[in-house]
Amino acid sequence: MKVGYLFLLALALVVVGATAWSADSEVLRPRVPVDQMEAARAVTNPFPVTPDMREKGRALFEGKAFCRACHGNDGKGLGMDLDYSTFKGPLPRNFTDKMWQQARTDGELFWILKNGSPGTDMAPFIPLVLTEEEAWQVLMYVRSFGGR
Repeated sequence: MKVGYLFLLALALVVVGATAWSADSEVLRPRVPVDQMEAARAVTNPFPVTPDMREKGRALFEGKAFCRACHGNDGKGLGMDLDYSTFKGPLPRNFTDKMWQQARTDGELFWILKNGSPGTDMAPFIPLVLTEEEAWQVLMYVRSFGGR
């Protein structure tokens, strides 16, 4: 009985460890195509990061841009009332993941808002939903989930 229990425990630890590792590697996988990465990384936020700008970003995140529908109020990628079985790719990004926050430049995130995220359900938001200034405000708010 003890051997069976220990085997199941070991198997569970291996599965959990493999899942955590694969999630970490997914976080580090760039969404910007290789041939556009250098240009995307060269783009920087032209606006000052202020409490007012971040608050405007929060209002957009929760309202007009409807980011919270997929990414949740807390930015953890678990939106309300989602049918996760309909997602074609990875689940929505967890903005509180510090590894992800460090791995992505502001220019890459802006590129994703402008072009969508290939291989995921993230659609483009600029200019259909957000102006460029509004997109930067949303990104300032998104960065606040990682402690910036």
